[in-house]
Amino acid sequence: MPAAAIVTLIISTVIILVAAVALFRVIYHLNFVRGTLGTVIVGALVIAHQTRTVPEALTSVNANLKPVRDFCETV
Repeated sequence: MPAAAIVTLIISTVIILVAAVALFRVIYHLNFVRGTLGTVIVGALVIAHQTRTVPEALTSVNANLKPVRDFCETV
């Protein structure tokens, strides 16, 4: 095998290894970003739940205050 062919194989192997390592690093970083985005989404859902509008809670408040309203009407 000529020397040029051996050098070409060695250089090709090095280039492929460097590309493979770079791709594995990209996969690692994307997995980290996916986990972070999951945390952000859960946090946004918690904030949305804690700041829901008044009409959702208003029916239960009105139901709980009905005995008070009934008493005030008798007075």
